[in-house]
Amino acid sequence: MAITTLIKGTKVTVGDIIVVHQEIKEGEKVRTQVFEGRLIGIRGREPNKTFTVRKIASMNIGVERTFPVNLPSITGVEVKKQIPARRAKLYYLRGQK
Repeated sequence: MAITTLIKGTKVTVGDIIVVHQEIKEGEKVRTQVFEGRLIGIRGREPNKTFTVRKIASMNIGVERTFPVNLPSITGVEVKKQIPARRAKLYYLRGQK
């Protein structure tokens, strides 16, 4: 049974490939940074619930980011592809290529 949660009005499940839009403030400018990867884990309860997204960057280096669900700088989350998972945490993906 995969863990499902609601992030900024979007229902996501562990295993989904998601895109996280985050506003980054650099001095006077505000820009939107996009982080796309597979949702490998959701942990905690409200208000401290977090989710971890993992992507493979250039030169096959894995990059993980952990976001709090209630982070005000997250402007949106969209699900690109739903992939069913048989586990609640997909930490085994860290060892695979």
